Amino acid sequence: MKTYRISTVKEMEQFKDIYGYKVDGNLEVECSLDLKGRLLVEGFIEAGGYIEAGGYITAGDFIEAGYSIKAGDFIEAGGSIKAGSFIEAGYYIEAGGSIKAGSFIEAGYSYGISAGLQITCKGVLKYGLKCFAGICTWRTISDTEKIITCGKHEGGVIEYGILRETGIEVKPETMITINGKEWSASTIQKALREYIGD
Repeated sequence: MKTYRISTVKEMEQFKDIYGYKVDGNLEVECSLDLKGRLLVEGFIEAGGYIEAGGYITAGDFIEAGYSIKAGDFIEAGGSIKAGSFIEAGYYIEAGGSIKAGSFIEAGYSYGISAGLQITCKGVLKYGLKCFAGICTWRTISDTEKIITCGKHEGGVIEYGILRETGIEVKPETMITINGKEWSASTIQKALREYIGD
């Protein structure tokens, strides 16, 4: 299978079709992708930054991003799904292998998450309906490959898998002194957002 390497979003135009983007092979991306429509890749997707599509993201093999993976619709991979930060889908998230995120994993309110192996995130695992981990059909698996590890579980029902909540680490608030008065960084950010209308 051919591997396409791109270093700019403009180079993705060669894969454009009426539904979004379709790659007949593997896709290695040296930039972040923010695409309209869907991203359909026959092989694997590997990106150093983030991957975002207005439609769905699907790969015949694995999907891996250095930062985040976000789709307006669903995210689906024949292999694993891995992101340095978060994984978020408007609909469902499904992987033949494991699902792992450095921060949170979130599927749409009326949908669920399904993984052939374990699911892992340091933050909140959130979805609307059901979650399945360790439903591998291509080999025998151990109990450790059925574990759903997350900082906090929110949402629907774990239909299959073993839940392990680790708790979410609360970092101390950064304080900033202005004219002799201490303000929290989040208070200053909120005030600035309100001021500029964001």
